[in-house]
Amino acid sequence: MNEIRAFISFNPEHDKELYELILEQSEARSSGFCIIGCSERAAAYGLCSEKTASRIRSADQMIILCGEHSEESPTMTAELRVAQQEDTPYILLWGRRDVMCTKPVGAKSSEGMYSWTPTILRDQMELTERSIKWKTPTEAFARPAKPKRRDDDATGA
Repeated sequence: MNEIRAFISFNPEHDKELYELILEQSEARSSGFCIIGCSERAAAYGLCSEKTASRIRSADQMIILCGEHSEESPTMTAELRVAQQEDTPYILLWGRRDVMCTKPVGAKSSEGMYSWTPTILRDQMELTERSIKWKTPTEAFARPAKPKRRDDDATGA
């Protein structure tokens, strides 16, 4: 399996240790992903830096580490907005087993949070790799337009 380039979104004010855990997990050879960027404290409410937005755009997958205060994080909200605008796939992970975790503002109610286990995360990375592998331009599958047939009945043939 090729390594998936992942951007990690988390609440920098409350969940820095979650980032450190996923960083450690990414260093395992079997993780299937490498980290190309992570959350930074937002300079202004609801905005993320162009550097952060660029990293999200270049990621194959955004991993969102949900904690107790995720819905209060303007950083996570801004990063999720960029991922949605750029069609960067993302996964919501339940970051803390002992507390009620929340989704960042903008996450759809239909999107579930996955338990954070190495197996579940590895499976998600494999799904991402498959979708990348099979994503091809639609032109490759487009058939050339069929020439219009002449109405043979009208010409008497």
